[in-house]
Amino acid sequence: MAHIQLPEDLPGIRGLMAFRPYTAKPLNALAEALLRSDEGLLKGERELIATFVSYLNDCFFCQSIHGAVAQYYYPDSEIVQQVKADYLSAPISDKMKALLTIAKSVQQGGKYVAEEQITQAKDTGATDLEIHDTVLIAAAFCMFNRYVDGLGTFAPNSPELYQQRAKRIAEETGYQYSVPQ
Repeated sequence: MAHIQLPEDLPGIRGLMAFRPYTAKPLNALAEALLRSDEGLLKGERELIATFVSYLNDCFFCQSIHGAVAQYYYPDSEIVQQVKADYLSAPISDKMKALLTIAKSVQQGGKYVAEEQITQAKDTGATDLEIHDTVLIAAAFCMFNRYVDGLGTFAPNSPELYQQRAKRIAEETGYQYSVPQ
């Protein structure tokens, strides 16, 4: 049960955004900017970083919805589950492994990112833009996860629901949906 009075039919961050449209607008814009670009990182890679950080933070709603969106971009694999189980042995590029290592450090605290991690990412081909966006996605998802869980939002336990929503996010709405005024 949520810690504040939220719309009962909107799970996770969606209920919070309906509750507070004033803050929903910039939060949606941030998610859109971080996750819906193919500049540098691809959309699927961006969603994988968001999923991984949400998993590390044990935020069920965020790891479920962003995991479903990531899986949408990787339809013929079990990449999301493999990354959550052991990202260093998952069938992803060395560059993505290095970026997820950076994201993991950000999740622990910004000062945990070591120069060696940045060097390793660059040695695997990561650009400054990709490193920047990885850190920003990881930091933002720590905030989003704490927002969702800190107010006790509910998260359905239906993979089909997340898959349907993921398809709509990827193909239609992105993260710019309207909330009641």
